[in-house]
Amino acid sequence: MATELQTVPVRTIDGRDASLGDYAGKVLLVVNVASKCGLTPQYEGLEALYRSKKDAGLVVLGFPANNFLAQEPGTEEEIATFCSTEYDVTFPMFSKISVAGEDRHALYSALVAAEPEAQGPNGEAMRERLSSKNIPIHPKPEVLWNFEKFVIGRDGEVAARFAPDTPPSDPELLAAIDKALAA
Repeated sequence: MATELQTVPVRTIDGRDASLGDYAGKVLLVVNVASKCGLTPQYEGLEALYRSKKDAGLVVLGFPANNFLAQEPGTEEEIATFCSTEYDVTFPMFSKISVAGEDRHALYSALVAAEPEAQGPNGEAMRERLSSKNIPIHPKPEVLWNFEKFVIGRDGEVAARFAPDTPPSDPELLAAIDKALAA
């Protein structure tokens, strides 16, 4: 799976060809992001996490997605401007992709196949909250919502998956990142 993840083509938010292989040997936190979501303030925590652990080998990768109630309607330029002006994001951002459904990007197909369920109780609680509000959600093992997080170890293997409402400062998320950094 590691090789597959590392070779999936993606594009940076400014249009350059890339892949996760560009970050070989690093620990990655892959997050599907959105600018108009109740969880959007997580950008602040993601940036703080990136700044505090990048010298140890962590790279946060943001993948804008418009899959959930059209909460990422902007163009790449609008998204980049929003991220830099509102949250001073310096971690790598990528072009908008689909992370769930029939048009799901190959990167997210590989991530979901490698780790079909999020860790901890947050995912089920959030799934129930969304359902109770009659908000359409994708069935498991699809990504539930914006800001779902995948930790990828230095070996390129998916080490953990966390629910969207897991904050970047969550002790379990930090433990998974630290374990991957120590490996």
